[in-house]
Amino acid sequence: MVKAISTNNAPEAIGPYSQAIDLGQIVFVSGQIPLNPSTMEIVSDDVSEQTTQVMKNVGAILEEAGLNYAHIAKANIYLASMEDFQTVNEIYASFLQEPYPARAAIEVSRLPKDVKIEVEVVAHRSDA
Repeated sequence: MVKAISTNNAPEAIGPYSQAIDLGQIVFVSGQIPLNPSTMEIVSDDVSEQTTQVMKNVGAILEEAGLNYAHIAKANIYLASMEDFQTVNEIYASFLQEPYPARAAIEVSRLPKDVKIEVEVVAHRSDA
């Protein structure tokens, strides 16, 4: 059964998509950008603050699905500039624990609302 996940603790979808889709054992979280869920405004121009907000948004959606960061199996990080990789990597890691998820980090030419970072994740449910 396909179930849409939605929470007011993360930014509402700004297009025809769900914050996440729950397939039972797997949850696909849509790309999150650094919007404050209360104001729907970009939190800052600073990549550190943007990364922190993105990870909080991801966490809020996971929580709504009954999961947490430890359930992330795969993450894709999209960066406006690979110059920000080190900073993003440190903040991203602070939200996680070993074993870390599989991951890709990609520089792209542009992101929605001209933000510096977007993160999407795939999480899993497991009895293990």
